[in-house]
Amino acid sequence: MIPPISRRPRRFLVGAAALGAALTFAAPALASTQPVAPAKPAAPAHAAAKAPARSAAWVAGTRAYLVITAPGDTSAVRSAVTANGGTVFSSFDAIGVVVAHSASGTFAATMRGVSGVQQVGATRTSDVPADAYNPALPANPAQSTTPTGEPVRWDMSQIKADQAWAVSTGSASVKVGILDTGVDDQHQDLAANFDAADSVSCAYGKPDTRAGAWRDVDSHGTHVAGTIAAAKNGKGVVGVAPGVKIASVRLAEPTSTLFYAENTVCGLVWAGDHGFKVTNNSYYTDPWQFNCPDNADQAAIIEGVRRAQEYAEGKGSLQVAAAGNSDYDLANKTTDTESPNDSTPTSRRITNACLDIPTELPGVVTVSAMGSGNVKASYSNFGDGVIDVAAPGGDGSNGVYSTLPGGKYGTKSGTSMASPHVVGVAALLASANPGITPAQLRDKLAVQANDVACPSDSRCTGTTAKNAFFGEGQVDALKAVGATVPTGKYFENTADVAIGDNTTVESPLAVTGVTGNAPAALKVGVNIVHTYIGDLKVDLVAPDGTVYTLHNHTGGSADDIHQTYTVDASARVANGTWKLRVNDNAAGDTGRIDSWNLTF
Repeated sequence: MIPPISRRPRRFLVGAAALGAALTFAAPALASTQPVAPAKPAAPAHAAAKAPARSAAWVAGTRAYLVITAPGDTSAVRSAVTANGGTVFSSFDAIGVVVAHSASGTFAATMRGVSGVQQVGATRTSDVPADAYNPALPANPAQSTTPTGEPVRWDMSQIKADQAWAVSTGSASVKVGILDTGVDDQHQDLAANFDAADSVSCAYGKPDTRAGAWRDVDSHGTHVAGTIAAAKNGKGVVGVAPGVKIASVRLAEPTSTLFYAENTVCGLVWAGDHGFKVTNNSYYTDPWQFNCPDNADQAAIIEGVRRAQEYAEGKGSLQVAAAGNSDYDLANKTTDTESPNDSTPTSRRITNACLDIPTELPGVVTVSAMGSGNVKASYSNFGDGVIDVAAPGGDGSNGVYSTLPGGKYGTKSGTSMASPHVVGVAALLASANPGITPAQLRDKLAVQANDVACPSDSRCTGTTAKNAFFGEGQVDALKAVGATVPTGKYFENTADVAIGDNTTVESPLAVTGVTGNAPAALKVGVNIVHTYIGDLKVDLVAPDGTVYTLHNHTGGSADDIHQTYTVDASARVANGTWKLRVNDNAAGDTGRIDSWNLTF
């Protein structure tokens, strides 16, 4: 059974199947989208970002506010905060944003009347947690050991990352920031690429540079990190750009795992000050799924986060963000039923002036999700003129497999999983083009994407070259590394073929229009859904009956085969009917051939 999509945010859309352990997920509000349940058991400005001493004690009713003033010296406004019943929790002088706390119900109204104050907005509809005044360090989980084995996953072959690795794995001089729930820096697939010196916690809106403050308070950020840059070390998984460096900027607060505006501001300013070439943002800024400029609080949130994003981009950092998982048309907004998510959500009418941030801010690359086989993921938000590019995010039983805390691995689905694929491709582009600016990087992401035409769905407006579902198209890692994309023809059969116990089934694929013999490196993409792949023998059968064995009863109790194989078929004529033959020789587990393809 396909797991239901949960009501929570963009961040996790689909659940995780951990190696050897079932995981329970908190219900945070990350990117504006609804998560999918688990498929299987399973220098400057921060120096200027002043951080005054925290209040001596937390009191009930403490709320957080963004106080917006002119960029530069915020000392006068900070003094006014103190004089009017508040405390300064942190401030970011370079962008004119002060994070204030107050338990006074009239604080915002009073501060709006202060000379030099441009906007004031409450960032929450619930109290600031007491933990903000003495934050506990996240757990440092014990690490599991993973056996050798690093098969190519469907998502990597779909964007040709597996082919790109033969050309470039990315440069260690390119630093990628993961603004998320944190990252398990001890994970065997992440440790080699992890940059602790530039990692931080921005939970509550103030940089916490203590060792380990950046660690994961959930599992989402660690999963994202693996998709971007898991090491090519013969274990587990490989990221799109396994040669680049990653740094963790934890935005999520513990327990709630919410990403408030002050946390986002802190994270984006940190990204600019610490030289992140690209950042991944698989969340929306809580508690409002959409922030509307006709609301004073939300207008201040928009302005504060906008300034932080603009600051980061001005320092050379490109922001990439998930579009969300509500199957919602971001170009035609009408209602918001999920906000505020830190107290009691209500239904409200909205317009396109209301923004999902940071994904809809100017300069941010907005990513929609695709399932296996170049189709829109059922949950993915969309929008003509809003979506920039698309990437694999998983759907149904085909999730994205990546790293989880404690040395584990598992699957998740969502635009949260699509965005890091784009970040990985952007990191490869930056590696191949030293000195590239964010604007140039945005342009190259659009140019290298492969067009994906609209399906038979009236909601998908636009052209094949650019449309509401896929924007400029699906990213292509092979193009990103400057390689010549193979000109060979591509053939695919997407019809499901059931695999029963103790049966042999075949899926045919007619190949026409190819001159001469098949290549010595015929690519065979296989997507099989099955609950015990050790039961299976999988063969490619050439038109003349020659059999090439692809998979022979390996993998034990592991689920599913999503892999691209290379076969030397140069002695066989290309044209004719090729077959994928699957033999299940045991009882108790069944499945299906989901799709398969040949690239000549």
